[in-house]
Amino acid sequence: MSSADTGIARLVPPFMVFIRHGQTDWNAEGRMQGRRDIPLNDTGRIQARRNGAALRDYFADKGIDKNGLSYFVSPLSRAVETMELICGELGVEADTCQRDERLLEITFGAWEGYTIPELAERTPELAAARKADKWGFVPPEGESYRMLSSRIDAWLATLTRPSVVISHGGVMRVLQGRLRSLPNQDIPGLDIPQDRMLVWTGSEVDWV
Repeated sequence: MSSADTGIARLVPPFMVFIRHGQTDWNAEGRMQGRRDIPLNDTGRIQARRNGAALRDYFADKGIDKNGLSYFVSPLSRAVETMELICGELGVEADTCQRDERLLEITFGAWEGYTIPELAERTPELAAARKADKWGFVPPEGESYRMLSSRIDAWLATLTRPSVVISHGGVMRVLQGRLRSLPNQDIPGLDIPQDRMLVWTGSEVDWV
């Protein structure tokens, strides 16, 4: 059985800041976004600027050189715009940020665009199966959290430098679970704020 299935192995990257993209209209409506390229709304832009300013102040307080880190972003536009707003607050050139497809959101396949109540009406048996096993359930034409975790584990294993990462809620759940050594079944229910940053110090998780 792989470490992604057991949840026992702990991947320990160097210092890292993880920021979820700002809010979109679909986030506000509770719709499953996945790979659908939904833009930020005005609230999301405020959240991104807030996180950029908070990161700037955090770096200044801790004496961290913003130019000494690697920057990574999901290629979806809501993550890219969040990155651009954050870089503007930091005073970092946005073109230094590497787009990495491994940081794409978990895909919900044919379910993208629907809310959970809508899916419960359209496909009640599948909605019940998802509720019973959010970790292993694969939506029609989609991806499970187990599958996502394999992708993120492979990406984490490549990190060799302190990094800032701008990505998505599903990715943030898996990353939290890995860094905190949580049981797999707990990962899909983790909190995924859009107005705070996850900071991994190398030994513990903090929120800024």
